[in-house]
Amino acid sequence: MRTTQTGTLLAAVVASGLMAGLFAAFAYAVMPGLRGTSDHTLVETMQGINKAILNPVFMLPFVGSIPLIALAAFLAWRGHGRPALPWLVAALVLYLVAFAVTGAVNVPLNDELERAGAPDSIGDLAAVRERFEAAWVTWNIVRALLHTAAFACLAWALVLYGADRSSADRAGASASRVSGTCAAADCS
Repeated sequence: MRTTQTGTLLAAVVASGLMAGLFAAFAYAVMPGLRGTSDHTLVETMQGINKAILNPVFMLPFVGSIPLIALAAFLAWRGHGRPALPWLVAALVLYLVAFAVTGAVNVPLNDELERAGAPDSIGDLAAVRERFEAAWVTWNIVRALLHTAAFACLAWALVLYGADRSSADRAGASASRVSGTCAAADCS
């Protein structure tokens, strides 16, 4: 069970870290880089990104983080690493809120941008950009902060899990020494 628990927690940390990094990169590099471009460039670029991002490499960690974090919390509750449990629950809540922001705000804005049509056929690109950019950027920052907070909670849970596991291993070795039941390698 410890191997499954450790692997699940590590996978949750990595997957959530990938998402935190992606949304943070949009917040501090991609959208500021597009801010100074033409309306045509911003609309065309974001339409292209919105199509390209819908792939398994994105979807696996984006959606897969939820069951990984939930399983890590369940395993901490049922197994070792109980001190990590509150941090795992906090990570799950933060991740779910970030996921909800994406579904309730950013995806509908992406869909609206797509429905506007090809940039060359849009009559008022400035209006399309205005309806999209400020709201999308603001809510992307919100979800980037939420994903980063979830990642931080998971990283701390991993530290606590490791510390708790080390304490349990030391306690088990001490108990074995006292009872005289350990093999030479276990009691060294």
